[in-house]
Amino acid sequence: MQIKVAIFEDNKGLRQGLFQLINGSDGFQCVGAFEDCLNLLHDIEQSKPDVVLMDIQMPGINGIEAVRILREKHPQLKILMQTIFEDSEKIFQSILAGASGYILKNTSPARILDFIKETYEGGAPMSPSVATKVLKIVASQSASHTANTFNLTEREKEILSCLVKGMSYKLIADACFISIDTVRGHIRNIYEKLHVHSKGEAIATAIKGKIV
Repeated sequence: MQIKVAIFEDNKGLRQGLFQLINGSDGFQCVGAFEDCLNLLHDIEQSKPDVVLMDIQMPGINGIEAVRILREKHPQLKILMQTIFEDSEKIFQSILAGASGYILKNTSPARILDFIKETYEGGAPMSPSVATKVLKIVASQSASHTANTFNLTEREKEILSCLVKGMSYKLIADACFISIDTVRGHIRNIYEKLHVHSKGEAIATAIKGKIV
């Protein structure tokens, strides 16, 4: 079984490099490499990817807006943001829009493939420096803001905290000493209680509501 990946990257050299990396690696297939998001929905419907690798800085429709569009039409689609920036606001806006993960372009080819696979398997990968900034965003939220727990159980809050840290389902299962199926069950309950449909939305709600 191959993981089908669609690339949205305006830099021709990077786009071709990612195309070759993905198509030249066992278990991966690049089903589309696009220079912009002007025909976003058509491109997605034609290529039918499992994971979208999305550049945040795109001409016309930027990556953050593209995520918002895709979340409306394809709420289950897994989207991995890629950028050269470590800007906290862009990170937060990407998460808020519903991105599954957020990595830097200087990530090694092997790690990019690992992150794509992790996203496909339901994880929320982040480059270490990005994860650090996400945690700082959480810490910087107003202390006067009253936390809204959304009636999450302690276990659900523990698992949500793991998602905020970018942990995969497998890592969460290992950390909590439960099975991956149990993790999936808890996450379904978390989504229902938070009224969200993606990991990105769940993370954004956790940050905004100071749940974790």
